[in-house]
Parts: sequence; structure tokens; C-alpha cells
Amino acid sequence: MLTLPETLTLAHANAAVRSVEQALEQGGVEGGALVIDATSLRNFDTTAIAVLLEARRLAQAAGLALTVHGAPAAMIQLAGLYGVDGLVSFVPAAQAAPQSQSALA
Repeated sequence: MLTLPETLTLAHANAAVRSVEQALEQGGVEGGALVIDATSLRNFDTTAIAVLLEARRLAQAAGLALTVHGAPAAMIQLAGLYGVDGLVSFVPAAQAAPQSQSALA
């Protein structure tokens, strides 16, 4: 499972995509899907959605699905705002877990 960093903005996008590529190369796959853990993600913008879409593209090229665990509610809402929420399988963060504010750009 690939874990996203606490902050994922434009300055971190290239490193995040490289991490996705490395996870795929190293067989970071669970049950036919590339699984990304977003529980640490606290500060993000639309770049995070772009990174997830690139992760989806890379996973599909490898014949895999993409699942994002622990996605903050704001991330899921942002994906919905852009109409791409159906392209990524989100497993929301627990309702009881406290969430810090995320920057929506």
C-alpha cells in the first residue's frame, strides 16, 4: 500500500507520481488493485486529484484498479466538484476521525 504524504500540492506532485510508479514496479498491489492510503493527507489542493487520476491511468495500464483508503471528505467532495469521483474508488476516512481543514483550490 502506498501512503500519501501529509501535504500534496503542486510542489509535491512529481514526487507523488514517482511514488506511484515505484509502488507499481515493486508490486504494491492488493487484490488486483493499487491501494493508496490517504489517512495522513491533511493539506491538499486540486493537484491531489490530478495525482490520483494519473495513478488511476498508471494502474489501468498495468491491468489494475485503483482504491484510495482513508480519503478525507473534502477530497471526495473536490473530486465530485470536478466530476471525476466515479473514476477513483474512494473509501472515506472514518466518520469519527477528526479532520483538519484542507485547502480547496
